[in-house]
Amino acid sequence: MQKNPSSPTVKTPAENFTGDVWMDPIFSGDDTSQLVCAHVRFTPGARTHWHSHANGQLLVCTDGIGLVGTRDGRTVVLRAGESVWTPAGEEHFHGGTEDHLMCHYAILDAAGDAEATTWLEAVTDEQYAAAHTAARP
Repeated sequence: MQKNPSSPTVKTPAENFTGDVWMDPIFSGDDTSQLVCAHVRFTPGARTHWHSHANGQLLVCTDGIGLVGTRDGRTVVLRAGESVWTPAGEEHFHGGTEDHLMCHYAILDAAGDAEATTWLEAVTDEQYAAAHTAARP
């Protein structure tokens, strides 16, 4: 067993995120595992850019209300206690809603030769608005 110290909160880079997003790195793998885990906090309106993961990604919402959207227009509303799995290679974004913050654990397997996360272009304001529309009942 190994206890890991907490890491300082960092502001996420503007080249991969829109708005104010803060991250607490939790685990970045070791000699036996390539598991990566971080607790991420999105302010209202903040979101990732489009991206995908070589081995998929699990998002576990801990607070607030968020959106997870895919290139084909599917949108999932994510609330505290709920989770979303994005399979390997699926281009998606996630973040807070227009008027709610959202916090989640982002968990992925970084094993293999491929880059664990492939970052793409920013989600436009129009795409973000469309995700909100798609999420409404």
